[in-house]
Amino acid sequence: MINKKSSEDCDFKTSLRTHTCGELRKSNAGESVSLAGWVSSIRTHGSVVFVDLRDRFGITQVVISESLLAKSAELNHIRKESVIRVEGKVVEKPAPNKALATGEIEVQAEKVFLLNNSSPIPLDLENKDAVTEETRLKYRFLDLRRKEMQRNIAMRHRITKAVRDYFDRAGFLEIETPVLGKSTPEGARDYLVPSRVNKGKFYALPQSPQIFKQLCMVAGFDRYFQIARCFRDEDLRADRQPEFTQIDVEMSFVSEEDIYRTVEGLMKHLFKEVLGEDLKTPFPRMSYDEAMLRFGSDKPDLRFGLEIHDVTEIFKNTTFRVFQNAECVRCIVAPATFSRKEIDKLTEVVKLYGAKGLAYYAPGSDGGIAKFLSEEERNELGKLSEGKESTFFFVADKKRVAAESLGALRLALADKLNLRGESKEWKFVWITDFPLMEWSEEEQRYVSMHHPFTSPKEEDLELLDENPEKARSRAYDLTLNGTELGGGSIRIHDNQIQKRVFKALKISEKEAEEKFGFLLHALSFGAPPHGGIAFGLDRLVALMTGNSNIREVIPFPKTKNAEDLMMGAPSEVSEEQLRELGITVEKHS
Repeated sequence: MINKKSSEDCDFKTSLRTHTCGELRKSNAGESVSLAGWVSSIRTHGSVVFVDLRDRFGITQVVISESLLAKSAELNHIRKESVIRVEGKVVEKPAPNKALATGEIEVQAEKVFLLNNSSPIPLDLENKDAVTEETRLKYRFLDLRRKEMQRNIAMRHRITKAVRDYFDRAGFLEIETPVLGKSTPEGARDYLVPSRVNKGKFYALPQSPQIFKQLCMVAGFDRYFQIARCFRDEDLRADRQPEFTQIDVEMSFVSEEDIYRTVEGLMKHLFKEVLGEDLKTPFPRMSYDEAMLRFGSDKPDLRFGLEIHDVTEIFKNTTFRVFQNAECVRCIVAPATFSRKEIDKLTEVVKLYGAKGLAYYAPGSDGGIAKFLSEEERNELGKLSEGKESTFFFVADKKRVAAESLGALRLALADKLNLRGESKEWKFVWITDFPLMEWSEEEQRYVSMHHPFTSPKEEDLELLDENPEKARSRAYDLTLNGTELGGGSIRIHDNQIQKRVFKALKISEKEAEEKFGFLLHALSFGAPPHGGIAFGLDRLVALMTGNSNIREVIPFPKTKNAEDLMMGAPSEVSEEQLRELGITVEKHS
């Protein structure tokens, strides 16, 4: 479904070729053609050389005779990945290759032109697993020649085009927003850009177009979208990059239901257009509290069970001291038994999330906490396992620690038991009713769960002054198969409510004016009710192409250390450049 347009729909004829390497068929037999591309493989059989000629569109087998090779010394030294041009005649193959779209024909070469001979290739283009990721990224221009990478980038194009088509038909305008803006750090660190003209001052690259898209609503554009480049200076992992792409959306005069309907329409369109799959809508919804209780995550993977059970009530009279003083006791029932070594490894998983340990109980075994359980407690636990062979894993701690540690354990167990496997299911779910803010021990103040422009629920407005941690937001995330695709909210459009939220976040009037004064002023000039959402395009493409690492769907990504190995960035710059900017750099040994 990726290359939906065939060569019959497009004219790829140029002065150097009449056809692409994926275009010729049995119906072209007898035609004189000209092809150009890369030498994918060279095979010598007696006095004949067979070359697989490759371009983005496919492979055509070219047959070069010994007499033709004898006419040119340089043709005898062609290496793999060299660029050649071939003129010749299309003939039917005596033994078709059904694995190739062009497998019924080959081209008998009459002239061969070496356009550019290749140096020896420093990586295996046939087997990416035989090459380190560092090598692949250093020679990314070669790595991108691989079939899988070309497929991924083509899929990215198809998805982006389908996004634009959908929003255009829905009356949205694609509006570009500035890349050089003001530093308003709220979340990840900003990337700063020094100003040569205004020495000592800095622009910031946008973490998102959030403020500008709200200003587009104030300006009356009603429906905005943008395929937006964003930048965040944060620690990296498989689904994060310092620069990434968002599908950014904002709408006026809407409620949550309008956002849900618009987004579900987008996903339905994308999956049908690009993958040929029909999604069932509307997507299920789940509150943040329910997601954390049942799955220990605000991006639950619903392709398998292993739900978390709150068993605090079962152990209200327990003699087991570890459970007696805990805020809650929660558990996962795994449909298997485990060795002591395996349990020790699983214990390390929950400790990463603050749990002090992992208690376990396997019915029929004396191991773990079996000796501390009463008959009544065993019977109640038996109802959860329905009498099947199983192991109970417990965390007794604060609610947040129990939720997050068991959420991580749930995923580790799913992988160990192969419950996710190669599932092609698409399990979307909306997560709603997030807390508006949460307490930060590091900053000793409340911080926004999403961002400070998220609207609180109207019925929770009075909580802002005395109990801000209990206030719920009008925020929502869309998750797919355990990955957060994107998040958004209904925004604050009332200047006075925005000031109340800033006050709860301990953002002073002076600080608010310095960081967000232009937005506060805009809200005072007839701002409409509005809301929106933003999706990680890289994550979406990765999921749709079956990749777990977004670097596989980004043409030129950075490493885990935010380095571009191909260009050698970041790099030092000249003293002259620094002087122009009025910057001095501390030397670090």
